[in-house]
Amino acid sequence: MSRETRLGIALAGSALALGALGDALFQGQGLGLNMPLWLVAFVVALTVLLRLERAPLHQGRRFMVAPLLLFAALFVWHDSPLLVAANLLALAAAVSTGALRRSRPRLRTATLSDFGGGFVGACFATVFGALPLLMSDIRWEEVVGRARSEKVTAVARGLALGLPLLLVFGALFVAADAVFKQLVSSAVPSLDAAVVERILLIAAWAWLAGGLLRDLLTSREEVSVVAERRRLGALEIGVALAFLDLLFLAFVVVQFRYLFGGRGLVESETHLTYAEYARHGFFELAAVAALTLPLLLVGDWALRDGTRGRRAFRWLAAVLLVLLGVVIASALQRMRLYMDEYGLTELRLYATGVILWLAVVCAWFAVTVLRGKRHAFAVGALATGFAATLALNVLNPDALIARTNVTRPAVDVSYLTSLSDDAVPTLIARISSLPPKQQAVLAGALIERQTASGDWRSWNLSRTRAADALSRHRSELQALAERVP
Repeated sequence: MSRETRLGIALAGSALALGALGDALFQGQGLGLNMPLWLVAFVVALTVLLRLERAPLHQGRRFMVAPLLLFAALFVWHDSPLLVAANLLALAAAVSTGALRRSRPRLRTATLSDFGGGFVGACFATVFGALPLLMSDIRWEEVVGRARSEKVTAVARGLALGLPLLLVFGALFVAADAVFKQLVSSAVPSLDAAVVERILLIAAWAWLAGGLLRDLLTSREEVSVVAERRRLGALEIGVALAFLDLLFLAFVVVQFRYLFGGRGLVESETHLTYAEYARHGFFELAAVAALTLPLLLVGDWALRDGTRGRRAFRWLAAVLLVLLGVVIASALQRMRLYMDEYGLTELRLYATGVILWLAVVCAWFAVTVLRGKRHAFAVGALATGFAATLALNVLNPDALIARTNVTRPAVDVSYLTSLSDDAVPTLIARISSLPPKQQAVLAGALIERQTASGDWRSWNLSRTRAADALSRHRSELQALAERVP
């Protein structure tokens, strides 16, 4: 077994141990003695790995340790939130000195950009550094033995990629749909929620610790070329996409049976009203749509050019996009039911606009990237973004919200008065459709409304129209405001 593989295994084992220690020390606890204890263990692990790597503890590595342990110890002293925040910033600054581990720049001549770059690099490595550790640092063909084929190694890498994605998207789907949550719970009855939570926390601690340890072990010159060292093969990406296809398929089956299946089935199975069932999950499903497209773009980029498995990637990606289309339809159906029950707001309207734009961009992705025309994707996505923004301007969202909400049985007048001047002419025109008491409240708020002042340099059509409408109808509004005490 090569020295690099042994070091990678040792680093992964150290990260897992630090993850378990982090869960044991911080689970359900505030910051105190646990902070210096964990950081002492982190420094010990780093020292042992440096000895194994036979790398000197010089420059930033050496100067990082003292402030790291000092400010960690201060968490035992005070409890002030501001002091805790200051000590956390000091720990971040100490970690940033870890970037100064070349012969130049030396600590005494380092600039703010050196420290800032070190901090940004450490943050990036903490979040993403475990990927190259698992994908390239550890040569899995040496671990599993020569009798194993490269396909087994690729499948292992695919599992390493697919399982975190499965957890992220699975958690979003569970949060989005009560029936899907019940099905997942029944499918894994032996897993206690608390146990799963602790496993996820240990994995998160280990992932972050492994990424930071790897960054502190690697020379800065090597960090800049890590991304060029290896690209993924079709089998690794295919395994990860197959996981997501199965997860999306399971969720889509639930949606066809329950969300699109009718009110009676939902109420009998979930003990929720149809509106209560639908109101949950839109924003989780919007997050699924927003995450899926970048994931496919990264997968297409990471796939080695000319690989034989590109056709398989395109088929798997196409299936995922079709299933994503059903997820988007589910999200829009939920939002429609949600707005029918609770009315329209800016957040709901803009979120609906974003998810519709994502649907168009996903279709454009299928037409361009999946047909080998990746170069045309960006300009098309940008053009659709411009078109969507223009459509929103033409639609005039605040006026639409005002028109929609004043006709509802229950009207939130305080929210209507918080809308911009775009909605004022509509509110004045539709105020007669409100009950007398709400007419009085809205009229009083409109009379007291102050339109933005300024000279010709700040002229705006909506503000001008709002001011004119208020001026023309002031007497009518005053009469309405005085009608109900």
